[in-house]
Amino acid sequence: MFQPKPMTRLVIAAGKDQMASVVSELYRHRVFHITDFVDQGKEGYEGVKIGTPMENAGELSTDLIKVRSIENVFQTSPKTQHDVPVQSANTIRAAIKKELPKISEEVNALTAKRSNAEAKIRECEQRIAELTPFALIPAELELYRGYETLSVFAGYLEHDIEFDFPCEKYFAPGKETGFLVLFAGKENAATAEKVLSDAGFTAVALPNETGTVQAALDKYNAELTAAKADAEEANTKVLEAKAKYADLLAACDEVLSCDVERAEAPLRFATTEETFVLEGWVPFDDVEKIKAALNQAAGGKIFVEVDEENINYEDVPVEYNNPGITKPGEVLLDLYARPKYRELDPTIILGIMFQILFGIIVGDVGYGLIYLIITLILRKFILRLGDMGKKIMGVMYGVSISTIVFGLIYSEFFTLSLWWHPLLFVRHLPIGEVHAPNIMDLLVLSVALGILYISVGRIFGMINHARMDHKGPHRTKAILSNLGWNFMLWGMLLAIFSLIDLNVVLAKANMLVWIPYIPGTAGTVTLIIAIVMFVAGLVFVVRENPLDLMELPSNLLSHMLSFSRIAAIGLSSVAIGMVVNYFARMFFGIAFDGGFTVLSIVLIIAAILLIIVGHAVNAVLGVLDGAINSIRLHFVEFFMKFYQGGGIIYKPFGHNRKFTEE
Repeated sequence: MFQPKPMTRLVIAAGKDQMASVVSELYRHRVFHITDFVDQGKEGYEGVKIGTPMENAGELSTDLIKVRSIENVFQTSPKTQHDVPVQSANTIRAAIKKELPKISEEVNALTAKRSNAEAKIRECEQRIAELTPFALIPAELELYRGYETLSVFAGYLEHDIEFDFPCEKYFAPGKETGFLVLFAGKENAATAEKVLSDAGFTAVALPNETGTVQAALDKYNAELTAAKADAEEANTKVLEAKAKYADLLAACDEVLSCDVERAEAPLRFATTEETFVLEGWVPFDDVEKIKAALNQAAGGKIFVEVDEENINYEDVPVEYNNPGITKPGEVLLDLYARPKYRELDPTIILGIMFQILFGIIVGDVGYGLIYLIITLILRKFILRLGDMGKKIMGVMYGVSISTIVFGLIYSEFFTLSLWWHPLLFVRHLPIGEVHAPNIMDLLVLSVALGILYISVGRIFGMINHARMDHKGPHRTKAILSNLGWNFMLWGMLLAIFSLIDLNVVLAKANMLVWIPYIPGTAGTVTLIIAIVMFVAGLVFVVRENPLDLMELPSNLLSHMLSFSRIAAIGLSSVAIGMVVNYFARMFFGIAFDGGFTVLSIVLIIAAILLIIVGHAVNAVLGVLDGAINSIRLHFVEFFMKFYQGGGIIYKPFGHNRKFTEE
């Protein structure tokens, strides 16, 4: 809780004859996070270099490239294939040797046929487009070329023009532009070019065909039809091949990916002529298990030792270690950054409070049911994302249920009042409702939650500095600075509580929440304590960094008041829904009071559409408002007080198999 899974650093050394068995054993257990060896030519490392791939790595990589090229043709991948029967990895390896060459040959032939057909289609379409304008001109195609004394011009022109030199001209008008063909003597070619250019002439290439234009068009249209048929046939056969081989290719992809990763693993090792060494991290609970497994796999001819000296905690990979109920919060924290190894992990707070704050903001049974139904509909597709999909589903279930629970507390169903009085606070605005909203109570509680968040964040900041910083004056100053911010915050609050009775100030708001007030001698003592706390806090902050005083307003007021958005945004959502209901009710009232008329039918339809569209939009806005603001309060107002992130993600050597098993 609040701490990543403990990691232990292991150093493994053995002879190269044991490399394959060690790699296979590590891959099978899938708990060893390899630290890549970097050849930096350091003193004492003479003769040590990065390892080379195993002998079969090249062949495996070639087969994997071949599989993925076929998958690219089929537009499939292991991620797109589901409900595939699990097979033995050796069975798939045999299929790779026997079936893959045949599949590759078949698919290559189909893609070649399709590519040739598509190239022919483009060629025919281009020739048809080039020849079509010439169909308007009464001339054979061979008449456009082969002259020694004539120049021929063909192209588009907005309107017909006249030439002041001997020529033969054909102009076919069109809707926007016409088509012109001009035969002029070589001696007038330059003049013709200038006249045409001034008139906005756009030249086209002269045809190379013979015979009539229509005959050439008929020929290319026939070839185009045949090419389209060939392309369609090739596409059909590609789809048939996809249906036949896609599952097998996904399994081949998985097996080859695993085999390539194993074969190329030595690229991450340090090696000499006879031995290899690798370093990495294993969860503490798995150390003895992996040591025993490696000793057995290598027949005892291996050195496996825990290395606890000169550990750089910045290099330790981080694996979450949270209770099941809070695991969905991990996907939210990864949106920000993975915690560092010695840093407090706020997943528990984020995972629980994100859902609660979402429910507080939206808080409506109707909208919660919509979210829950959508979650159930999307469940099958989201779970295909694997472990991350499960966490996303956890978040979606959590916010749906939280929205329903707070809807019951608020007595809201699509912002309509249910048959019981709200259990805690009323959010119904005076729009056709008998209850008066507890706006001030909600705002005060939102700000109080902000005070709690900021205070806890500063305490976490003190803990993180104590655990992560090097011993010395800087660490002490950083810890006292966080304490100082809390002293100033609570000093300011205690001063307010001892000087002003906010309950009297806010008496007209009919508040249910009581705000502390300390009168008399106790108030005077409290005020003195508050001043001492504020001054002490100011000193602590200035000692660490005087420039931090520039952030005094934001750290003491704006971050705290920012939490008022919890109440404000929730009330805005209620207001939108209640306005929708108000106008829909008004339309229904006018329709039913006016009898059965065309207008009443139109008003009823309009009211129904208003309810559906209005509440659908409000439900979407609820998701955006609830999620964005809840996550923002954590990422900005909370995390900025203590959280750095940037930890290395724990990536154990191995593959989470989906289609095969060893």
